[in-house]
Amino acid sequence: MGQLHEAFGALPLGSIKAEGWLYNQLRIQADGLTGHLEEHWADVGPNNGWIGGEGESWERGPYYLDGLLPLAYILGDEKLIAKANRWIEWSLASQQENGFFGPAHITTVNNDLDKKQDWWHFMIMLKVMMQYEEATSDERIVPFLSKFFGYVSSIIEEQPLRGWAKSRGSEMLLCILWLYKKTEDAKLLKLADIVASQTLDWTDIFHDFPFWRKVEQWDFRTHVVNVAMGIKMPGILYELYGESVQRDAVHRGLDSLMTHHGQAHGMFSGDEWLSGTHPSQGVELCAVVEYMYSMEQLTRIFGEGRFGDILEKVAFNALPATISKDWSAHQYDQQVNQIVCNVAPRNWSNGPDANLFGLEPNFGCCTSNMHQGWPKFASHLWMTDAAGGLAAVSYAPCHVQTSVADGIAAEVRVSGQYPFRDEVTIELVLERSATFAISLRVPEWSISPSLLVNGESIILNPVKGYARIEREWQDGDKLLLKLPMEVRTVSRNLYAVSVERGPLVYALPLVENWQLLKTRERFHDWEIYPGSPWKYGLLADTSFEVMVSEDAIPYQPFDAAAAPIRLKASGKLVAEWRMEGNNAGTPPLNPDTEGQPVTELELVPYGSAKLRIGEFPLLGDRKPVIRR
Repeated sequence: MGQLHEAFGALPLGSIKAEGWLYNQLRIQADGLTGHLEEHWADVGPNNGWIGGEGESWERGPYYLDGLLPLAYILGDEKLIAKANRWIEWSLASQQENGFFGPAHITTVNNDLDKKQDWWHFMIMLKVMMQYEEATSDERIVPFLSKFFGYVSSIIEEQPLRGWAKSRGSEMLLCILWLYKKTEDAKLLKLADIVASQTLDWTDIFHDFPFWRKVEQWDFRTHVVNVAMGIKMPGILYELYGESVQRDAVHRGLDSLMTHHGQAHGMFSGDEWLSGTHPSQGVELCAVVEYMYSMEQLTRIFGEGRFGDILEKVAFNALPATISKDWSAHQYDQQVNQIVCNVAPRNWSNGPDANLFGLEPNFGCCTSNMHQGWPKFASHLWMTDAAGGLAAVSYAPCHVQTSVADGIAAEVRVSGQYPFRDEVTIELVLERSATFAISLRVPEWSISPSLLVNGESIILNPVKGYARIEREWQDGDKLLLKLPMEVRTVSRNLYAVSVERGPLVYALPLVENWQLLKTRERFHDWEIYPGSPWKYGLLADTSFEVMVSEDAIPYQPFDAAAAPIRLKASGKLVAEWRMEGNNAGTPPLNPDTEGQPVTELELVPYGSAKLRIGEFPLLGDRKPVIRR
């Protein structure tokens, strides 16, 4: 068997069950758009081509299923499972003798698509099939995929990847390598070489990043969703070939993206192309969920904590910020400084409705693709290592069922309501005592983390973001991990600042006046107008007061009115900070606050405020940082 380079191993879908606030997020999602989209949006309704209809038959059905299926199996929701399985069964039954499957013709609302041949929409369904096999052990899936890849091998040089597929060949490679691990069929590695050679050279793009400014024209290389997917491509090539330049390209690419296009919520801008660092530039929801998936895959391949840090920041901030608290509406583009969501032209290539909250603002790709965010996050909270151990990717509450050492049954229960609290409890249930390693991700932001195992202090020595604790573990062992969270300000463009505490970004919430724009049977469109001032700068010498609610974490913690943690800070109104093009303008470099009183500001987690200021003009001189 050819050697693949993989630091961790992903657990099969269903091995990890969400608990606590994360379970509630999945349940809210199931009770909202994800669980009811088929009944209220024709594009994935009964006429969709992926279930035998004459309607849309390109990416929207597979996108929807790529979130619906993991959600259904993590929740164990039989109604959702039945919905998802209907799509699976149709695809399985559609396979032809030559291995081809799916709709015979491409029908889509996307006018720039080559309708004669396209590999892209199959790639999404391949990811769905991988997850379905893991969740059910259905013996039909491996032969089904093997037969399809036989068809691909026979025709891909005659009909190569192009357009969207050329940009997103990483998604096909993931499935090829997944299948290779199961079958050890060397022909799959030959196919992987071909797919890799036909895919856009993301290693070159990220290693020596050429896009230093806001992009003003169409290009597959700067389309924000392509970039969010493409960042994992050098990692997948590393898994295949093991060349150091591929690892370097990932890290250099991340550094460049955040330097030239990074925003406070952990994403890089893109509305529709890479759009610079201005806090009123948007980022597309599709990019948010795809970037999360890329970080999950990069964690698996490299076993480095940096990718978990990014994953958490995006998941806990950018993802909930762009979806209504009841999962009945979403945005196409969110803004860090978002002072109004309305139909109005903005300094981006998307339409005037792109920051509305609704069913299908601007374009329906996000309506179908948004659903994978939380379920895939939940399914990648823990991984295995190469020696029978376990690795914690994130500390959201969950219950893990797996095996350790030489196949010993094990359960892990994580509690503590992280990231809203800074203590994590990890309890082990083991079939019998066993020696193995538990690798704990130690976030970069944590200054003085500590660990107790059954009350005994254990020294943490993280290497590349992971502290490895190898010992003989006993049934009932209990770990208490403390990750102290300190408030810090992060300097951004023109000396504006954002505020962070642990993995959460904090923003000034504005009073939200939701105004109905379009009524439907269930999922409506809304504009949101501000009911309170937004032009506040933050005093450089402000002392942040952390206010932690003593109440239980609410059912929906990403709700500004019920935020379980808040920060008090001091600021002043900045009179000359104006609107520009229906947005909050550039934060002033030299804010004029003469005559303005000091005002107490109450900040909430960024993801809970739909109107907000997340990047503040800095008032006064930053205090020097002295480290001894």
